[in-house]
Amino acid sequence: MTATPHWLVDLDMHGIAERLKRLREERGLTQTRLAELLGMAARSYNRWERGGHVPSLEMLIKAADVFQVTLDELVGRSEISTTPSIRNAELQQLVHDVDELPDREQQALIVVIDGLVKSAQVSRTVSRRAGAKRIPSRARG
Repeated sequence: MTATPHWLVDLDMHGIAERLKRLREERGLTQTRLAELLGMAARSYNRWERGGHVPSLEMLIKAADVFQVTLDELVGRSEISTTPSIRNAELQQLVHDVDELPDREQQALIVVIDGLVKSAQVSRTVSRRAGAKRIPSRARG
């Protein structure tokens, strides 16, 4: 029988559960989506947030990576310093991967992404204007 490491005994498991929930909500993730990113069942993740199950060190490290915080921040040994600039964990990973590509390939991706963003902005603007021009049925008389 192995003894429980002293650092695990000192952790505030209820505090970890609260931080997991807060970080997940700040990043706009559902429990199901976060569980997918961590490679586990949603039901198991739910137990973490309720404080009914203690994540392994390996899973805490994965969660810290997904949330873009340090392990110390996740377990409450230090305050969470910032909100990530990219809240979507998959997009964050892609940005990291793209950052390692040669400049020429990065520039090509910038052109594509810029085009997609501008197209979405135009679509939203057109939709808003079309919605604003509609006259509510009660106002017509």
